[in-house]
Amino acid sequence: MDKIKLKYFVDLGMGLSFLVVFFTGIFKFPGLTNYFKFIYRIIPGFNISRVHDWAGLIMGIFVFVHLVLNWNWIVAMTKNIFKGKK
Repeated sequence: MDKIKLKYFVDLGMGLSFLVVFFTGIFKFPGLTNYFKFIYRIIPGFNISRVHDWAGLIMGIFVFVHLVLNWNWIVAMTKNIFKGKK
């Protein structure tokens, strides 16, 4: 697999895992749990927390891989910013 496709799939995985973490985080947010009682009837709170935790771990792995794949660009942009180049 070439680097462009790899970056695409890493970014896709990162985005999807972010959405899972975001929505499960909303569902388990202390002030909002009363508004999502219907979800807790379908999926127990324990399972929502497990999905949230695992998706967060997976998202962290995707972020790490994303940073590794884009490290040269990050270094080049940092050097340009501190040198004052546009």
